Amino acid sequence: MTVSTTTSRVTYTGDGSTTSFPVPFPFFDETEIEVVERVIATGAETIKAITTDYTVAGGAGTTGTVTAVSAPASTVQWVIRRVTAQTQLVDYTPNDPFPAETHEQALDRGCMRDQELSERIDRAVTIPVTDPSSVVTELPSSVDRASKFF
Repeated sequence: MTVSTTTSRVTYTGDGSTTSFPVPFPFFDETEIEVVERVIATGAETIKAITTDYTVAGGAGTTGTVTAVSAPASTVQWVIRRVTAQTQLVDYTPNDPFPAETHEQALDRGCMRDQELSERIDRAVTIPVTDPSSVVTELPSSVDRASKFF
């Protein structure tokens, strides 16, 4: 397999009747899919629970489908994202034949984790590349910043 898309999340707005949501990016296991429900009016977010709120079909390195137990209302969005496990389970045995498929899957998992990190970094607050590297980017403690703007 190859990872031919850089997409690692998709957003759907509920309509009160649709329960099937395509996952257009590859993933390996149902536990590596996270569904976050966002209330459109307030921005409040809730992480949905697999089997309780939705099921997942597909995976094993391909795309799939998230199926809601109850159709999301038109007042919410579902953000479906890949959260690849940050483990490396491939163990090569010296002098054994080279397992190309196993090796490729390990590379694919690494690529998927890179994409997920890139998507998070794209949403992060950053400082300009031209600022000096001595700029302090650590926030004060929660006590010191309480009731203050960022």
